[in-house]
Amino acid sequence: MTKKPMYILGISAFYHDSAAALIKDGKIIAAAQEERFTRKKHDHNFPTQAIKYCLDEAGISGAMLDFVAFYDKPFLKFERLLETYLAYAPIGIKSFIKAMPLWIKEKLWMKEFIKKELEFEGVILFPEHHESHAASAFFPSPFNEAAILTMDGVGEWTTTSYGMGRGNKIEILADIKFPNSLGLLYSALTYYTGFKVNSGEYKVMGLAPYGEPKYKDIIYKHIINVKDDGSFRMNMDYFNYCAGLTMTNDKFHKLFGGPPRKPESKLTQKEMDIARSLQDVTEEIVLKMGNHVYKETGLKNIALAGGVALNCVANGRLLSEGPFENIWIQPASGDAGGALGAALSVWYSYLGNERIADNKSDSQSGSYLGPVFSDDEIKHYLEKNNFAYDYLSEEDLIKRVSKEIADEKVIGWFNGRMEFGPRALGSRSIIGDARSSKMQSIMNLKIKFRESFRPFAPSVLAEKVNEYFEMDCDSPYMLLVADVKKERQLKMDDDQNKLWGIDKLNVVRSDIPAITHVDYSARVQTVHKETNPMYHKLIEQFEKDTGCGVIINTSFNVRGEPIVCTPEDAYRCFMRTDIDYLVLGNFLLSKEKQKPLRDDSGWKKEFELD
Repeated sequence: MTKKPMYILGISAFYHDSAAALIKDGKIIAAAQEERFTRKKHDHNFPTQAIKYCLDEAGISGAMLDFVAFYDKPFLKFERLLETYLAYAPIGIKSFIKAMPLWIKEKLWMKEFIKKELEFEGVILFPEHHESHAASAFFPSPFNEAAILTMDGVGEWTTTSYGMGRGNKIEILADIKFPNSLGLLYSALTYYTGFKVNSGEYKVMGLAPYGEPKYKDIIYKHIINVKDDGSFRMNMDYFNYCAGLTMTNDKFHKLFGGPPRKPESKLTQKEMDIARSLQDVTEEIVLKMGNHVYKETGLKNIALAGGVALNCVANGRLLSEGPFENIWIQPASGDAGGALGAALSVWYSYLGNERIADNKSDSQSGSYLGPVFSDDEIKHYLEKNNFAYDYLSEEDLIKRVSKEIADEKVIGWFNGRMEFGPRALGSRSIIGDARSSKMQSIMNLKIKFRESFRPFAPSVLAEKVNEYFEMDCDSPYMLLVADVKKERQLKMDDDQNKLWGIDKLNVVRSDIPAITHVDYSARVQTVHKETNPMYHKLIEQFEKDTGCGVIINTSFNVRGEPIVCTPEDAYRCFMRTDIDYLVLGNFLLSKEKQKPLRDDSGWKKEFELD
């Protein structure tokens, strides 16, 4: 008699980056963020469409699930909100009034809400927020045992925690609680420098190399008190996020010499210097934490999750300068990954199932866990809309695309299962020639419609990574930064060395200038034939054609829009930008052969800018 498989659905919702993840007998079979389906960036609503996708992937209904896990404890979070508002009353009354309706209507009744939405009558479990992060960090990792470090804005009360994972067990050893939060410190200065909280933090990280750490002493003296073990206490006299509707207050603004930068206004050297100072402080705290966690656990491996774990520069330093031999970072480290962690927590921690790890390969399948579209489905879409295309064999497609990249053409690459997490990893990517000195500017201004200072990431053949970068480990999820190899760097002349701030941008710094940041660093993605064979073949062909085993990889979207999910999303983005060619599976579309979009197509004429 065949044993019935066990299905566990994990859900994260109602803060930002809502998501769903489904595991079958402990194996991750589907995971996706709600934003990809609704086309609302960082969509926080209940992930109805992401859940539907996961259930469809398994061919089951909500009633057939065995367990559902929600990624935090709503009542504990509500307790924190109430206590915080009471502590700051009457100052916090405006934000209290704004927050309450959603809590009263939905968040406090999560169990009933889930049962109704899924038509599910089984067991619903609520691990703590940082337990979900810890589970998402350790359980999919390749390690049989590892230290665990989670860092984010805030869950219920916890903002940072560390512990140990062994086999199928996780033990949290210590934490830091709200309002002291490295994630909220980073978000506060993201807000102050004029970027959007919960989405602009990576812009601050990208801006940092243009600045000098002129404000670092001010941050340490007035804003945050950091101990040798990495624990810290923030001076809440300078912050407004406990009670107000903004992150910082007038005292903070006075300390930093003026009000926050207005969004979309011109960046100045001040913002660059603040970004650099904040980034330096963050890296130093993460290194101190890492050293303390190593001292307390004695383990050679570490697994990371939480929004701060998306800071790939800090991750790179923790690996290169810290005490750990190996590092694994959850590719969906933010709240989206909490859905996966919650489901895995039920399978291992609650049910006690055996976990097998080989210390080599993780169980996240390259994070290619989203929808896939067959050539038949793509053909139906193209022909229904009468779009011009060429259908090519895999070999011919790869040769043609490699040639077009070498000719400095920009390619929209839509192939295989969509990635889970904020990074495009060669399934929903815009790709180009890393050797081109003008490609960064072309992609930023004509394709992505975003700030010119933003660096692009390289995709490199995993087996060749140490030929291009100061790195001798895998980085499949684009979550580690490493310097471009010294012998590939170009020496600056005296005039170039005198450049400051954004003037550094257009200096060619290596023989792969399009992915070399102003500090000679790059956010590296190693491409593996086991997890993405088609993308690997493309870069292999490009190396055969040009001698270069690196291409540019940026996410297939424009500023203000989520990464594309469907062929229709991809075609719309292709036609609204200066992308030259679109690859949809084995179909190749040339911009020159397409008819202009009709005004009655139902698509926006302009993309929203954030």
